Amino acid sequence: MDDRQTPSLAQIHIAASHLRSVSVPVTPVLTNVILNKLTGRNIFLKCENLQLTGSVKLRGALNAILNAMKIEPNLKGFVSFSSGNHGIGVAYAASLVKRPSVIVVCNDTEQYKIDAIKQYGGEVVTCEVGPLNRIAMCSQISKERDYFIIPTADHPDVIAGQGSIAVELLEQVPNLDAILVPVSSGSLISGIALYAKYINPKIRIYACVPDGKMLEECLFESKRLWPEPPRFLDTKCEACRSQQCGMLTFPIMCSFIEKQVFTVSDQVMIDGTQFAFEHLKLVTEMSAGLSLGALLSQYKTFDANLHNIAVIISGGNVDPNDSLIWHQKQ
Repeated sequence: MDDRQTPSLAQIHIAASHLRSVSVPVTPVLTNVILNKLTGRNIFLKCENLQLTGSVKLRGALNAILNAMKIEPNLKGFVSFSSGNHGIGVAYAASLVKRPSVIVVCNDTEQYKIDAIKQYGGEVVTCEVGPLNRIAMCSQISKERDYFIIPTADHPDVIAGQGSIAVELLEQVPNLDAILVPVSSGSLISGIALYAKYINPKIRIYACVPDGKMLEECLFESKRLWPEPPRFLDTKCEACRSQQCGMLTFPIMCSFIEKQVFTVSDQVMIDGTQFAFEHLKLVTEMSAGLSLGALLSQYKTFDANLHNIAVIISGGNVDPNDSLIWHQKQ
C-alpha cells in the first residue's frame, strides 16, 4: 500500500466537511423489525439511495472536483468514465463549480442513467463495451479538450469522499461490529475501511460482490489474480460489473477489510431489491440488492459476535418506467 496515495483520517474529515459545505445531506440510517427478527441481529441500513443524484457515488466525485478546483481554479472542465452513477455525480459536481463535464459510457448503459447525466448538464459520449474502451476514450477527450480526469475509484480524493459515509455512519451508530459494502472497483469500501478501522480497529468490513469477481482469492493471496485484460462480469448489476479492483484501492482492501467475501448471484441481488421494496419501502438498484442480498442469504454464516451490522444501500437509480426487476424474465 502506497501511503502517499492513501487518504489520511484528516483528508476524509475534510471530504465530509466539503460535502456539508455544499449542502450534501447526511443520509438516514433505517432499521426494520422484520429484518432484525429474521437475522437475529441489529441491522442498520445506511440509505445512500436517498442521496443527491440517487447514489453514494456523488461523495467521491464531488470531493475530487472541489479539491481539483482548489488546486487549479482555472480548470477548463472535467471528464470521466462510468457505468452511470459516478457519471451522474461528476455531472452534478461540475455544474456546482460551473464547469462543463463529459461522461464516457458504454453503449449498453441504461438510458435512465444517461438521461440523468444530461439533466445535470453532462455531455455523454458512448464507446464499445469494455473497461479499456472507456478509459481510452476518456483519456482521448482529456487530451483533446484539456479536461481534468475524475476516475471512478483510483484517486485519493475519490476514496476520501467515499469515506465520508463512514464519518456519518459511525456518528449515527457508534457501536457497530461490522459493515457490509457492495464492491466494484473498490473506492467505497476502501474509504469506509480506512476511516472505520482507525476509529474502531475491531470493526469488520466485508465486501459483497457478484459471481465471478474472484475477490476472495485475491485477498487471501494479497495478489491481483484477475485475468488480463480487464473485463466486465456477466451480471445484471451494472454498477458492480468491473471484475478487477483499482490499483490504489486493492492494496487498501488487502490491509483493512476481511478476507472473507460474500459472493452472490444475480437472483440473490434481485431478492434483496425485492425485500427492500416490499418490507423497507425503499427503491433500490441492484448494487444495493448486492449488500442486502448478501445479508439475507448468508447471515447464518456470520460470526455470532457480530450483533450490530450496517448495510450500505448504495443507490436507487432505477427507471420508473421499467417493470420491477423481480417481475422481469431472467
